[in-house]
Amino acid sequence: MNKGKNVLFISYDGMTDPLGQSQVIPYLKGLSKAGFTIYLLSCEKKQAFNLYKKDVEEMLEGSNINWTSINYTKKPPILSTLLDVLKLKRVAKKLHKEYRIDMVHTRPGIPALIGLWMKKKLGVKFLNDIREFYADSRVEGEMWNTVIPVYKTIYNYFKTKENEAVALSDGIVCLTYAAEEIIKAWPVFKKHTALEVIPCSADLQLFNPETISETQRESWRRDLKISKDDFVISYLGSIGGWYLTDELMRFFKILSNKMPAAKILFISPHRHEDIKFVATKYGLNPDMIITQKANRQQVPELLSLSQYSVFFIKPCYSKQSSSPTKHGEIMAMGIPIITNGGVGDVETIVNRYQSGIVVEDFTETAFEAAALQVAEGRIFDKEGIRQGAFEFYALDSAIEKYISIYNKILMQ
Repeated sequence: MNKGKNVLFISYDGMTDPLGQSQVIPYLKGLSKAGFTIYLLSCEKKQAFNLYKKDVEEMLEGSNINWTSINYTKKPPILSTLLDVLKLKRVAKKLHKEYRIDMVHTRPGIPALIGLWMKKKLGVKFLNDIREFYADSRVEGEMWNTVIPVYKTIYNYFKTKENEAVALSDGIVCLTYAAEEIIKAWPVFKKHTALEVIPCSADLQLFNPETISETQRESWRRDLKISKDDFVISYLGSIGGWYLTDELMRFFKILSNKMPAAKILFISPHRHEDIKFVATKYGLNPDMIITQKANRQQVPELLSLSQYSVFFIKPCYSKQSSSPTKHGEIMAMGIPIITNGGVGDVETIVNRYQSGIVVEDFTETAFEAAALQVAEGRIFDKEGIRQGAFEFYALDSAIEKYISIYNKILMQ
């Protein structure tokens, strides 16, 4: 059925960035195995491209994926983005002329502008992958200050284009059931439009506690000065932005008062001094704070040192569309989480699989209640948590859903 169907996938994230390798290439490889010919167009940052180009080429080897990239333009603000739009349009038009693209599949923001343009000008079918409510996320994430007229204009422009993209889409993908309800309520959404909910997937083979030996764990404990008597809570990923570091430290201070043996392990790529500064601000003993960089293979090993993992995300309208990749990875390790509601389907998933503790808000009362559950030794079924990851975050299930919506669109 899929033979000869050419699909152009456009990403503003680079394939040499971690997100490209964890949340784009695995999907596309599955789709190429299903018989689709994939043309992958990405924007690459120069330093990462020079370092990891060969790694990406090796990942794509043997698949029916043809990778083309442009240089990501960072400066000057706004004008650089306009330049990237022009470059993407030029390459997309060239690829369509050479290979007759049957469908364009885009992430939100800049790529969606190109997808909408190809739909209107070139008659190409359009899969609108709404992985975030783009314009609102830029405002709520404090990247666009709409008090400044130019950013107000940009926000209005993208909101208009987002509405147009929803109205003209041949199919829509979103990450959460919360987002699905919101999208279906938009006046521009057409009931006949194919829509699939496909959460961010986790690599369940890599994030598998059974593959990590006690020798590996003991080696990390020595390096990080963690004793077997320590109670370790992990934090995975970057700090700041959507991730509420101050609230996290406030919670940990309350927990440490109840559990003096508690330590928090930040598995973070950078800003380690900022982490320690915030910890000091809330009166935490520096010995309780551990920071460690890690490559992708090391992340599961480090997570395995922890009894809980924690993340707090700013709850707001745009985050209803968010599916944190780290959630599936932590669940795959069988580790219960401490988190907040108001973000995508996170609270629903935690409750469904009894896989952690959800704080109602960021008050001292809510933090006290959560810390008390931890201190009193609430028991979780680790295997049940991992099984929940297989049910909700499995890559194979995501690929099957993508194949389904590809076929629905291409058979129209």
